[in-house]
Parts: sequence; C-alpha cells; structure tokens
Amino acid sequence: MKIGVLSLQGGVIEHIKSINALGFDAVEVKTLKDIKDISGLILPGGESTAIGKILRETGMLTTLRDKVLSGLPVWGTCAGMILLAKEIESDSTTHLSVMDIKVRRNAYGRQIDSFSTEDIVKCVSDKSIPLVFIRAPFIVSVGEDVEVLHELKGNIVAAKQNNILVTSFHPELTENLEFHKYFISMCQS
Repeated sequence: MKIGVLSLQGGVIEHIKSINALGFDAVEVKTLKDIKDISGLILPGGESTAIGKILRETGMLTTLRDKVLSGLPVWGTCAGMILLAKEIESDSTTHLSVMDIKVRRNAYGRQIDSFSTEDIVKCVSDKSIPLVFIRAPFIVSVGEDVEVLHELKGNIVAAKQNNILVTSFHPELTENLEFHKYFISMCQS
C-alpha cells in the first residue's frame, strides 16, 4: 500500500518518515501522475495560501477534489485542514472545499504563540500523546456529518467526515505514530 504526501510545500519529509517507520511506502505527490496508485493522501502543514495557489497553477486542484469526493482517504494537518475546509473564517477564498467545516486560520496567534501539550485522543490512543501546534488553525463550526475527534480548551482540533481526517496539530513532528496508524487504518478499510 502506498500513501501519498502532497509535496508542494511544507512538512513533507516528516510525514514520509512516519509512514515509512510504520512499514508502508510513502510517495511524494508533486504532479497528477503521482496520485494514480495511492491508497491515501496526506496534506501536510505549511502555508495554505501558497499550497492552494500551486494546486491551481498545476491543474491539480480539481482532480484532487474529485478523488477525495470519490472516496480517497485524505488527512490534512494544520494547513492541510485549511485546504480541505468548505469555509475559512474572514476569507472568501477556499481551496479543495470538501469537508463541512469552518476554520479559523492562525487561531492561536503568531509563530511565537506556538506550543506543545499532551492529551488523550480517544479514537487513536488510550494514552496521552504529544500535540504540537504551530500557527495552528482550529475548527469553529462543523456540519452534522462531521465527527469531532478531539477538543482542546473548548476548541475543535481534530475531526473526521467519512474519508476525510483533519488535525490542527502536527503528529509528524513527534515520535508518536498513533495518528499515522489511525490514518493508515482509514486507508485500509
């Protein structure tokens, strides 16, 4: 099984290392031909506006949207969450617009306000896992088909809708592989 990692900008290598550490093949997705034989796709953290612009310029946006709407499992971390959201607070531009969530960009503040914490995310582990937030968004509202997977201090930081998983935080920046295991299980089912 091959898991694609959108490799246009952002935290690509860290996701690839995590997938490989679990014994699966990670594929860098840079062009449309790279998504042909993948079982799932990770949209990494980075700069959502820049990634969205590159997706449009390369002609990948519509094809990726169609793949996700057709059932391809996808996981967006941080900027990836923004790319997947149907609505971005205070911004009329959306990107893939496939998940029924509204997100607040840089919800925790600027780079200097980034932080790490630990918490139990019941759907992935019964033990506390590290959560790393870097200029992170959070979800301000969800549609009725969206399952909230985790909240931190009253803010939604992880959610799932059918084949779409999003996290405000960066599991790839920790040694913990529980979220990657969870996503791989989505790709296998």
